[in-house]
Amino acid sequence: MHRDYDITVIGGGHAGVEAAWISAKMGKKVLLITQTVDHIAQMSCNPAIGGLAKSHLVKEIDILGGLMGVAADRTGIQFKTLNSSKGPAVWALRVQSDKKEYSTFMRDQLEAHKNIDIIQDEATDVIIKNNALRSVKTEINGIIHTKAAIICSGTFLRAVIHIGKKQIPSGRLGEKSADSLSKKLKDHGFETGRLKTGTPPRIAAYSINFEGLEVHGSDEHIIPFSFRHKKAFLKQTPCFMTNTSETTHDIIRENLHKTALFSGQIKGTGPRYCPSIEDKVNRFRDKISHRLFLEPEGLYTNEYYINGFSSSLPVEIQKKAMRTVKGLEKAHFVRPAYAIEYDYFPAYQIKLTLETRNVENLYFAGQINGTSGYEEAAAQGLMAGINAVLKINGKEPFILGRNEAYIGVLIDDLITKDIREPYRMFTSLAEHRLELRHDNADSRLLKYAGSLKLLKKSEIKYLEDRLEKIAKLPEVFSKIKVKKEKLNEFQQKNSLEPTEEGSDILRLIKRPSVTIDMLLDSKVLVLKEDYSYYELKQAETIIKYEGYIKRQKEVIDKFEKNEKIKLPADINYSEFKGLKKEACEKLNRIKPVSIGQAGRIAGISPADISVILINLKAKGLI
Repeated sequence: MHRDYDITVIGGGHAGVEAAWISAKMGKKVLLITQTVDHIAQMSCNPAIGGLAKSHLVKEIDILGGLMGVAADRTGIQFKTLNSSKGPAVWALRVQSDKKEYSTFMRDQLEAHKNIDIIQDEATDVIIKNNALRSVKTEINGIIHTKAAIICSGTFLRAVIHIGKKQIPSGRLGEKSADSLSKKLKDHGFETGRLKTGTPPRIAAYSINFEGLEVHGSDEHIIPFSFRHKKAFLKQTPCFMTNTSETTHDIIRENLHKTALFSGQIKGTGPRYCPSIEDKVNRFRDKISHRLFLEPEGLYTNEYYINGFSSSLPVEIQKKAMRTVKGLEKAHFVRPAYAIEYDYFPAYQIKLTLETRNVENLYFAGQINGTSGYEEAAAQGLMAGINAVLKINGKEPFILGRNEAYIGVLIDDLITKDIREPYRMFTSLAEHRLELRHDNADSRLLKYAGSLKLLKKSEIKYLEDRLEKIAKLPEVFSKIKVKKEKLNEFQQKNSLEPTEEGSDILRLIKRPSVTIDMLLDSKVLVLKEDYSYYELKQAETIIKYEGYIKRQKEVIDKFEKNEKIKLPADINYSEFKGLKKEACEKLNRIKPVSIGQAGRIAGISPADISVILINLKAKGLI
């Protein structure tokens, strides 16, 4: 076996796949170590990509040369645009994927790359000399020499599955936990903590009565994740919605003491925004029902994922409660719901590059940093891979600001916030969310994809041409005139007030009550040149929100001033006069790279920032 690699990736989940892919794409020889080769990019929980805020991450991954958006499109069996009735800052794409096809597609991509080797093994330790990584120790293949390693361990570190009082050492049902690596990292001086997540049961399709359930199909206008695609590739299939009942809740309340969560058996903190069904029933006692979504796991499987019924109840209680739900009265459990508890490493121990502070050339990505979700993990894997390559090449690191990308928000939050529960991305976490829309990832990040050579030249050219077409559309719209008679037909059809004069398309689009879809459907807008639906929607957003976008860019300019005041890495804040002890401890632990980042650390006040600036000036550092 080849034993010398540029980069070794530990873990074949969503973070590991992106880390291995981008590192190989940038020309490095990569080894991917995974416990089960058949489960590369496994959708351990819901069989879907995207959703609120998460789709922003996927779009950014796509522009930066990652695989997730491509895989989602290739394996998508339902495409939805969420929040379309709200403003564009919170629009989001969500793709229901064929679970098996998604994993197969990702494995095929990695295996076909000449720079990637894959082995089924377990990493048990990292060998460190002079505070720098030298090699990775594995259970079967022994020592692997490597210039850098990226740990993408998911929920497998000292993992325990909980089903009622039953405890199973396992990183995923049926797969063993990885105990050695976590213990060794702790021996190397890393601080560890415990988190908890969970997954719902999978129910056999033949046992579900779909009659009378609310049906949710794909959108009429399918918007793919990747700029490379125009359409869906697989047959589209619906999801269904049902609700729990008061009887369901009574059964759960009567058995709360039997759950791993309420019995005190689980010590780790669970995700606040994705609670188990028993947690929801306990916390929201006034609610008589909770929504459940029945989502197919794929086109060629019998299983349905019951979104909203995550649980750590004993299996028999799960079945009893589930069978009180409309459509699930005869539910056959293929796999039970369970909670899983695992080790994570608080992210103050990593830099913005995702390299660990204590060990050079060792990177952490994904749930090891305290995040939750495929998309958050994939974004970290991508950034860790890019930065590991740049470090090996002696180049400057690649760090995205909060004003540039949701990826920047994600990584900055992990380091500066006191993460004590699984971190999940929300649009509300981004201060500049109108500028960080999911539909303009290309205009924000294309310059980096070009300078770092993350995309092919033909792809860069295509995106540049597309942005140019979008930029010209307002002028095109201004030259298309609509006569009064035609416009009044349009107004009447859409229940709008009649007008005394004609208009141009640009002025029509600026109206809050008029959309590009309405203009296209009514044939009021007929274009001579061919424009994609994406290009038209992007231009519409720019036109409608021109004033808001301009004001947000002014705010971003002010934000960047504090980001440009850099802080030396070797500062000892304990020597700063007038700085509180608590502030000193946090600043010395996190080592912010700028005044802006220092101000975002939990517990650091504006007064603390003033004291820091005074001390920096006194020392001649700014």
